[in-house]
Amino acid sequence: MAHPDAEVNREDASDLAGHFQSVQSVVVDGADRLWILDTGSPLFAGSSYGGPKLAAVDLRTDRIVRKILFPPEVVPANSYSNDVRFDLRRGAGGMAFTTDSGGSNGIIVVDLATGRSWRRLAGHPSALADEQFLPVIEGEPFMVRPACGEPTYYETGSDGIALSADGTRLYYCPLSSRRLHSVSTDALADPDATDAEVAATVEDLGFKPMADGLESDDKGRLYGGDLEHSSLWRRSPNGTYRTLAQGSDLLWIDTLSVASDRHLYAIANQLNRLSPFHEGKDLRRKPYLLVRLPIDAGPVRLV
Repeated sequence: MAHPDAEVNREDASDLAGHFQSVQSVVVDGADRLWILDTGSPLFAGSSYGGPKLAAVDLRTDRIVRKILFPPEVVPANSYSNDVRFDLRRGAGGMAFTTDSGGSNGIIVVDLATGRSWRRLAGHPSALADEQFLPVIEGEPFMVRPACGEPTYYETGSDGIALSADGTRLYYCPLSSRRLHSVSTDALADPDATDAEVAATVEDLGFKPMADGLESDDKGRLYGGDLEHSSLWRRSPNGTYRTLAQGSDLLWIDTLSVASDRHLYAIANQLNRLSPFHEGKDLRRKPYLLVRLPIDAGPVRLV
């Protein structure tokens, strides 16, 4: 069933702002609103003004109550807004932070009260893919493998994103990388801060497994998937990692969320089996998994 209704999900090239083009992420905030992040870029073909946007749905009425369009100077045509996190403690109406996995990569900041948005860390090394990154997934090098042509490296920049428990740091990582970084949210949230001032607050937090989405909890811990080892991990504030679950079905963990029931929810979407990576052959096998794990319990092994 289309949500919030069929009309807004209907393709209409003449009204990009009034219809969803290519939804990438959905997140519920503390005010019981479902925020929908539309990349505006179906099949990664590029976007036009009106396509890239944030839309808020009131879950009590299932109606869109807010729509924020990203201007081209913030989200250019070659951008791809990926994951989003919200901090309602900031400003008059809270702020949103999204990663841009396309174009020059970086972080997009949105003032939810005014709808104003700005771009930070564009082209910064911490947001860029490692050009020589070659992961091994399901026993083979993971590369773009067209039906006709030579394999190429899979290069995707800033993707996973999570807020610290106190809201002072934003964690982020390129998908094509094994590095984790954080940046001051005070710097990001200041529309008058220079790029250099924001970049000066970036911290390199060292190694992390190859991960797509990220999540955090109220104890300062981070969560992500280890795409090369079909597992879920947790990073403690002291920088140590612990495997929470591992199993052959945990293929390409993404879209993580810690809920009020103190469980971690995550999707195993098998992205690595898509046709662009296997010479035109789609190797995905149903069922796809929604994983639910208690965050305060011991590790689990899936068979």
